[in-house]
Amino acid sequence: MSTINKIMQRLTILLLMIIFAQSKAEAQNLQPTWWFGLSGAANFNFYDGTTQRMNNSLFVPTAFHKGEGIRPFGSILMEYRPGPVWGFMLNLGYDGRGGKFDNVIAPCDCPATLKTNLSYWTIEPNLRLGSPTSNFYFFAGPRVAFNFDKEFWYTQEKQPDTDGEFSAIRKTLLSGQIGVGYDFQLSPVSNENKVALSPFVSYHPYFGQDTRTIESWSVSTLRAGVALKFGKGKAAAIIEEAAQVMAPVRDVNFSVRAPKYVPLKRQVSETLPLRNYVFFDEGSSQIPNRYVMLSKDQANSFREVQLQSVQTESMTGRSARQLNVYHNILNITGDRMRSNPGTRISLSGASMKGAREGKEFAEAIKYYLVDRFGIDGNRITTDGRTKPLIPSEQPGGSKELTLLREGDRRVDIVSSSPELMLEVGGGMMKPVTIDAIQVDPMDSHVVFQVGGAREVLKSWSMDISNDQGSTQRFGPYTREVVNIPGKDILGNRAEGNYKVVMSGETQNGLTIRKESTVRLERQTETLEKAYRFSILFDFDKTKSVDSYEKFIVETVVPLISDGSRVIIHGHTDIIGSEEYNNTLSESRAMQTQKIIERAVNAAGKRNVRYDTIGYGEDPSQSPFENNLPEERFYNRTVIIDIVPN
Repeated sequence: MSTINKIMQRLTILLLMIIFAQSKAEAQNLQPTWWFGLSGAANFNFYDGTTQRMNNSLFVPTAFHKGEGIRPFGSILMEYRPGPVWGFMLNLGYDGRGGKFDNVIAPCDCPATLKTNLSYWTIEPNLRLGSPTSNFYFFAGPRVAFNFDKEFWYTQEKQPDTDGEFSAIRKTLLSGQIGVGYDFQLSPVSNENKVALSPFVSYHPYFGQDTRTIESWSVSTLRAGVALKFGKGKAAAIIEEAAQVMAPVRDVNFSVRAPKYVPLKRQVSETLPLRNYVFFDEGSSQIPNRYVMLSKDQANSFREVQLQSVQTESMTGRSARQLNVYHNILNITGDRMRSNPGTRISLSGASMKGAREGKEFAEAIKYYLVDRFGIDGNRITTDGRTKPLIPSEQPGGSKELTLLREGDRRVDIVSSSPELMLEVGGGMMKPVTIDAIQVDPMDSHVVFQVGGAREVLKSWSMDISNDQGSTQRFGPYTREVVNIPGKDILGNRAEGNYKVVMSGETQNGLTIRKESTVRLERQTETLEKAYRFSILFDFDKTKSVDSYEKFIVETVVPLISDGSRVIIHGHTDIIGSEEYNNTLSESRAMQTQKIIERAVNAAGKRNVRYDTIGYGEDPSQSPFENNLPEERFYNRTVIIDIVPN
């Protein structure tokens, strides 16, 4: 590495260390709109291309190609910042692009050198992008340069030294730059007159920097420097700490929404989608023992309908009931193929270890269906792949790569037979309808919402007190919306009035409090049957809820009657960032509501109420654990509960 490259690297590292040493921004409300000042910097110039003809009187015997040099940059500057984010910058100044070319050897075996003092007057307008919470900023824009110095010095052993001016130098260059900087505030916050010291780094690529109209000499530059800026801000009516205390209070809103009555149990008819995937454990090509494997006699008497009448009270939290149905996927497939002799399936196995092992997975499932259910092997085709038809592992990588690859070690069951498959949002199998007892149904929950919690608060908790003075504490939480079952608040009481005190810690370490009240009453009478539907998504950012519109309109909406309550909640698995998963689940839940609303309105149904929320990967709300790949796949869901009036 050259000396200049080493210097450039050290200066860049030093500047980044300085920038990140200060993490707290000054109060934006005091900052000037206009700034004026001076800047100085070092230009680290790098030459490329070909240079051999100096001018009309000197054509050197050996061409120069590479080169580098350090030259000064200086400017007067102006900045316009109407707000904390967008702004405009302008520099007018001197721009040194001189340097020394790498030495060459002339045909006489004589060393030759070439240096230049190439210089410009420069005009550099830039768009500035800042942050409301940091003094860190980015800038980018064009550079218009006017040449005024094109002198060179050429030496060659055994020849007299030559100096002169390059010919065919472009008088005007139009190029660009992109950079980053940081504003250190040197004046007290309360002062009107502001002073800022701003180290910066910018890069000027070779685009537009062909210096001559002949040959191909081009220059790229890394500039590192500092600017001194002056401006006049607004007078501070209150000190910064007081403003920080007041801001969260203005930004946080606390609300409580409770059901008129708290139902404890409800009969529910649930339509459960069936994933057409069978996942295999690492290191084995045998069907995992968590899948229900029947003997020939058991398979002979097995009927899918047996799974539809299972009564259970496990519809809240992680649903072992639903996994039990899914883990019968091979038996459901066998029963459907046996009942519909014209159906055919394709088994596509995938393994990172190669297509051979993927085919072994598929053959294991084929053998089970043929051996236990007596399915003709000619109705089943198998193939092997390194990645499944819809892979979870995407280009670009992920920190949860192990989990993604577990989801790709599987067999896809594919068929064009409608008796087996339902083309809804992808090739899932026809769903199974299950009658169950739902404990703590969603409409029994009390909804607590802290608007602005993500931006303002580190965490928040609630103290809920009844009219007898007993207090329960819930939390801490970081999300904006929290659902708590009404029975958890009521306990053994039939009814009660409650005072709710929300306390939160702001990002600045301050405490804020909000209060509300709620009345709860237990519902004891028999409730009308409710309905639940789930729609599933692959690990695919582009998958849209719209692909389920036909299913929602034709299957879900007809069960919504006048005055019904529709509860829509979105979930994700634990792969990906928590923030992204929250946004993804909220978006899918809201898209689902819009489709339902359009169909409900078109059908002339009235007084339908919607409660829609995205839980993201929240483990306290997710339908399943995240230990098995099938659990993570089933957690990528939007669940729709239809509660009659």
